[in-house]
Amino acid sequence: MTKVITVANQKGGVGKTTTAVNLATALSTIPKKILLIDLDPQGNASTGFGISPSKRKLNSYSIFLNKVSSRDAIQGTEVPGLYIIPANNDLSAFAVEISNMENREYLLRNVIQNEFSDFDYVFIDTPPTLGLLTINSLVACNSVLIPTQCEFYAMEGLAQLLKTIQRIQQNFNKQLGIQGIVLTMADRRSNLSVHVESEVREHFKELVYATVVPRNVKVSEAPSFGKPVLLYNYKCPGSQSYVQLAKEFLDRERLILGERENNG
Repeated sequence: MTKVITVANQKGGVGKTTTAVNLATALSTIPKKILLIDLDPQGNASTGFGISPSKRKLNSYSIFLNKVSSRDAIQGTEVPGLYIIPANNDLSAFAVEISNMENREYLLRNVIQNEFSDFDYVFIDTPPTLGLLTINSLVACNSVLIPTQCEFYAMEGLAQLLKTIQRIQQNFNKQLGIQGIVLTMADRRSNLSVHVESEVREHFKELVYATVVPRNVKVSEAPSFGKPVLLYNYKCPGSQSYVQLAKEFLDRERLILGERENNG
């Protein structure tokens, strides 16, 4: 059964798109069949796979407004088993265009429901806001993966996002769960980074993945070459952390599946 996972954090610069791109890449090599929906008007996830603006005419904005079939908007990537629905700046007008629509929070859910049953996982990369695009993705998904930078404002941003998730659960998507919190851009030579990691783990406990993504120059360079870091430099610490994260992700999935089977 396909699982839909939103990668979200309203704070920018926390490694959200980097995590969506590279976790999806790592999972596809295991192998799993993965779809990544780029729902950020900046289109950074699309850029991260080398998809030029001229090749994004069929995109997530198009499927939102039923201008094109969601299946027609899917593109292959350089990674076998990994596909993407790209995005461009047209998404910026989305909130204005649907402001008077009924049930506007359910648009993405209505589009993708039962559409992607041949994929193991669908990841949705969201913009760094808690606007209608992110709300649509939270209503449409099964769970939320939260990348969080190891820096001073991490706890404050997490608290705000968790309140939003709780409101979505109460009003739109009772089945919405938290996939986990991924600590990113960590520098364990820094006392601040170590302190933030300790605080986040103490407060959120088992929600926090054991794998920590380090601050790594190869991870930052890879998008400029239109590649996930696992293709750009597989041996660098950043790549290896995403490989480890994918393994931990699947371990958690197997645990969840086992609990469901045991419960009947």
